[in-house]
Amino acid sequence: MPGSRSKKVLVGVTGSIAAYKAADLVSRLCSDGMEVRVVMTRAATLFVGPLTFQSLTGNPVCVEMFDEEAADAIAHVNLARFPDVVVVAPASAQTIACLALGLADELLSCVLLATKAPVIIAPAMNSVMWEHPAVKSNVEKLRSYGYTIVEPDVGRLACGEVGKGKLAPVETILQEIERLLT
Repeated sequence: MPGSRSKKVLVGVTGSIAAYKAADLVSRLCSDGMEVRVVMTRAATLFVGPLTFQSLTGNPVCVEMFDEEAADAIAHVNLARFPDVVVVAPASAQTIACLALGLADELLSCVLLATKAPVIIAPAMNSVMWEHPAVKSNVEKLRSYGYTIVEPDVGRLACGEVGKGKLAPVETILQEIERLLT
């Protein structure tokens, strides 16, 4: 369509076994014609490699705050200015706590603190962690900051237990992204 531009989505991936589902999310966003960039925490790279997301998006994947090979010395600010919407899927308890406290100890948390774009948080963790009062408090604090929380699903978790903590279905996350973009 002349004069239109594709929507820009920044996807944050954190350390959770559900990180592999982020590849499906990114693939679907790209298939929908969106321009997608990915920022991963170091812990996320233990579950899925950056090359997976680079192959899906055609863009470099950012992990480190001070990447010696990066030409962009202030990557966190430029990445924060890039998107129309940010989605963190999966969002670990660690990342949720950092955001709730305003900590900026990794590239992703710095980007999230610097962006003015709407932010979607899709938690994934063990159900005992999800139900912990500190996590509940941190999630409520993020809601008070205006973040959209896509609640985790009930289902079989990585530990073999069944409970609430499973990453919401990709379709549900996509619907929330679309809602914020329109």
